[in-house]
Amino acid sequence: PVPTAEDAPVPEEGPPAPPAEPQTPAPEPEPEKPKAEQLDTSTWLVAGDEETLPSVEGTCPRCSILQSGACVRLLAVRLTSSDGFIVGADWTAANKEPFLSTRFKIQELSSGDKIHVRVKAVSASGASVPATLEQPVLIREILQLPKIRLPRHLRQTYVRRVGDAVNLMIPFQGKPTRPGPGVIPPRPPSRINIRNTEKDTIFYIRSAQRNDSGKYELAVRINGAEDKAILDIRVIEPPGPPKNLKLLDVWGFNVALEWTPPEDNGNSEIKGYVVQKSDKKSGKWFTALEHCSRTSCTISDLIIGNTYSFRVFAENACGLSEKAAVASGVAHIEKTKTTYQPEKIPQRDMMEPPKFTQPLTDRATTRGYSTHLFCCVRGFPQPKIIWMKNQMEIREDPKYIAMIEQGVCSLEIRKPGPFDGGVYTCKAVNPLGEASVDCKLDVK
Repeated sequence: PVPTAEDAPVPEEGPPAPPAEPQTPAPEPEPEKPKAEQLDTSTWLVAGDEETLPSVEGTCPRCSILQSGACVRLLAVRLTSSDGFIVGADWTAANKEPFLSTRFKIQELSSGDKIHVRVKAVSASGASVPATLEQPVLIREILQLPKIRLPRHLRQTYVRRVGDAVNLMIPFQGKPTRPGPGVIPPRPPSRINIRNTEKDTIFYIRSAQRNDSGKYELAVRINGAEDKAILDIRVIEPPGPPKNLKLLDVWGFNVALEWTPPEDNGNSEIKGYVVQKSDKKSGKWFTALEHCSRTSCTISDLIIGNTYSFRVFAENACGLSEKAAVASGVAHIEKTKTTYQPEKIPQRDMMEPPKFTQPLTDRATTRGYSTHLFCCVRGFPQPKIIWMKNQMEIREDPKYIAMIEQGVCSLEIRKPGPFDGGVYTCKAVNPLGEASVDCKLDVK
C-alpha cells in the first residue's frame, strides 16, 4: 500500500499539522526528493505576499543578522522538511531562487539605509510563515582611518625644470570615501589642476614656472579624522652669469682670475664654475678649468707670445648659465730673455796611493806545467808593478811574462822547474806611496 499524508510522522517540536489534501499514488519505487531547481514554482511565495499560507510541518526558522561592510548576512535554522528559503528586504525578494543554505548575504545596499528583513522556508507544499527581525538593520560602511601613501620620491624635495610638466599621483586610503580630499596650495592655483578620486589625487601643472615652487599640503579628512602630507616642489632654471670678473695678475706662463657669484642662482645651489680661455690668433674658446668651486683660480701652461681673453660660466643642477662673465682686460704672455749658464761641477780629487784589493795566494804546481799568479790593485795615478822572487826583482827574463789590465796583475811562469820555487812578491808604486803582497810557490 502507498503511504498517505495521514500516516506521515509529526515532528515533536512543531504544532500538529492539519489534515493534508489527498495525493495521487506515487509510482514504485518511491521517487527521490526533487532538487531546489526542479520544484514546482507555482506554490512559492515571496516576502510581501498577503495570501493565506498553506500549512507546513515545523516552525518558522529563527534568524539573526550580522553586519559586515555594506551587506547583511542572514543566518537561519533550516526546517527538517523544508526544501529552501526565500529572503526578502523591504518586502522585495532578495533571492530569485530558493537556496538550501542557512546563510545568505544581501549585497549592493546603500550606506545609511535601514532595512527590515524576513525569511520564509519553502518546500514542495508551499512557504512557511515568515520570520521577521524585530528591529530594522542600519547599513553602515566600516570606518577606515585616512592614510596618505606618499611615494618615496616625493618624501624629499621634488625638483623640475622651468617648462617641464609636473604630474603627481598620490594614493591614499580610507573609508567612507565620499568626503573628498583636498590639496591646499600656498598661492591661488591659477595654473594648477587638481583631480580627486576615491583612491588618489592628481596634482598637475602643464608648464612649471619658478613661482610654482613651494610647499603644498595634502589633507585627507574622513568623519573628523585627518591625515596630512607636505609636498616640497622646486622649479629650477639655469643661473645668471657671474659678476665682476677681474684679471688680477700675469706672471710667467700663469694668470690669476677672480669674480663674484651670480645674483640669480636659478632657484638652485651653485655647483661650480667653468673657466674658458681664448687666444688672439685663433679666436676660439677652450675650457681651461671645470667644476671650480671657488670664486678665484689660476690658469697655467699658457703659450709664450700669445694674448689671452677669459670668461666664466656659473653652473647649477639645471646646467650652465646662458651668458658668461668676460674679463675686461687681456693677458699677454711676454717672451723673457734667458742666458744659458752651464752648471759648475766641482772637481773631485781622484789621487789615491796603491792598495791591493785581492792578494796573492800560495800555489803548488807540477814540474813542466806553466802556472799563473794573480792579484788586484788600485790607485791613482796608475801604480808601477814590480815582480820579485826571493826579494830579487825579476827583470827581462823570457821565463816570466808579467801583465796588468784593469787593475788585475798576473805573472806567468813557463814550464817551471824545482829551482823556480820560492817566495814571489808583487809590489805597486806610485807618487803617493807603495804596497806589496807575496806568496809561496812549490814545484813538485
